[in-house]
Amino acid sequence: MTPPSPIRVCITLGTRPEAIKLAPVIQQFQRTPGFDTQVVLTGQHREMVDQVMQLFDLQADRDLNIMQPKQTLSDITCRSLQGLQPLFQELQPHIVLVQGDTTTAFAAALAAFYQKIPVGHVEAGLRTDNILNPYPEEANRRLISQITTLHFPPTEKSVENLMASGVCGTVIKTGNTVIDALQTVAAKSPACEVSGLAWSDYRVILSTVHRRENWGAPLQDIAQGFLQILDKFEDVALLLPLHRNPTVREPLKAALGHHPRAFLVEPLDYEQLVGAMRRCYLLLTDSGGLQEEAPGLGKPVLVLRETTERPEATDAGTAKLVGTNPDVITTEASQLLGDSAAYRAMAQAINPFGDGKASERIMQAVKAHFSQP
Repeated sequence: MTPPSPIRVCITLGTRPEAIKLAPVIQQFQRTPGFDTQVVLTGQHREMVDQVMQLFDLQADRDLNIMQPKQTLSDITCRSLQGLQPLFQELQPHIVLVQGDTTTAFAAALAAFYQKIPVGHVEAGLRTDNILNPYPEEANRRLISQITTLHFPPTEKSVENLMASGVCGTVIKTGNTVIDALQTVAAKSPACEVSGLAWSDYRVILSTVHRRENWGAPLQDIAQGFLQILDKFEDVALLLPLHRNPTVREPLKAALGHHPRAFLVEPLDYEQLVGAMRRCYLLLTDSGGLQEEAPGLGKPVLVLRETTERPEATDAGTAKLVGTNPDVITTEASQLLGDSAAYRAMAQAINPFGDGKASERIMQAVKAHFSQP
C-alpha cells in the first residue's frame, strides 16, 4: 500500500487537559515532513484551552465554539457531533486523533467512526472498572476503545486493560504525553506568584478539586479535611485554584474563604500550575493528570477519590488513594507532613508514566500504519 502524501491528521480537543496532553503531539506532527496536521477545537472549555494554546504557541485550524452556559453532557455531545460531521467531510482526514476520556474525545471518535475514518486514541486503556466512577469518563474511554484503530496506552497496565477488553485495532505502548508537556514547561523554571503567599514561610499544599463524583457532600468533607490539616500544622498553607463551575467553587469559598492560610485563587494557567507544583510540598487532588505530573517533579500526591484509573501511581508509591473522609485525609496528610521518611519514600519513587518521548512514538506509529502493505 502506498501511503497517502501527505498523511492528513486531524487532532481534536475541547478541554484544558486535552490541550496540555495533545500540545506535544501537535508539535511533533507539525514538524515532521509528510503530515498535514489539522487542529480542531470543539470549544467544550474556552478560556482555559486558549491559555494552553498560547503557552505552546499553537493555533487552531477550526473552532466549533460549542461552549454555552450550563451546558449538559448531552449538549456537548450533540453539538460536537453536528459540528464535526461536515468538518470531517470537508477535510477528509486519513486519521482522527483524540485524547483521553472527555465528552469531546468520545464525540470526535464517534463522528470519525460514522464516516469510517480511523481513530487514534491517545492515553488509551485507563480503567477503574466502575462505570459510574469517574463519571462520565470511565464510560467515555471504554466506548472510544471499541471504535479505535490505533490505541496508544501509556503504560503496561493500560495495555493489559485493552487486551482484556478484546479491542480491535493495533495497541502500541507510548508513555503518557503529559510528561512530554511537563518537561517542556518545567525546563523554563516557571514561577507562581500568589498575592499574600510567601512560599518560603510555609509548606504549601497544592490542591485541585472538580470531579462530578465529589460534588455535594464529598466536597464539604474535603473542605473539612483541609481545615483540620491547617489547624493541626501552623506552618502549612493551602493553595486552592478554584474551578469555574459554581457547584464546585461556591462551597469551597464558603468553607475556606476566611481562613488566613487558605489561598483560594482563580484557575492557574498551565505554566503557573507547573510553577506551583515545583514549589509546593505535596498535592491533594482529584485530578487524573496531576497524578501523572507531580511525581515527575518529586511531589507526593494524595488522591481525593475512591477509585483511580491510574493504579500505576499507587503501585509505584508516588500517589495514594485517600477518598473524601475528612479524618482519613487529615491522617494521611499528617503522615507526610510529620514523617520525613514517609515523605521521602513517596517523593523519590520512580514516575511510571513515561520518559518524555510519547509524542514521537505516536507519530511513528501513525506513519507505520499508513506504510503497511
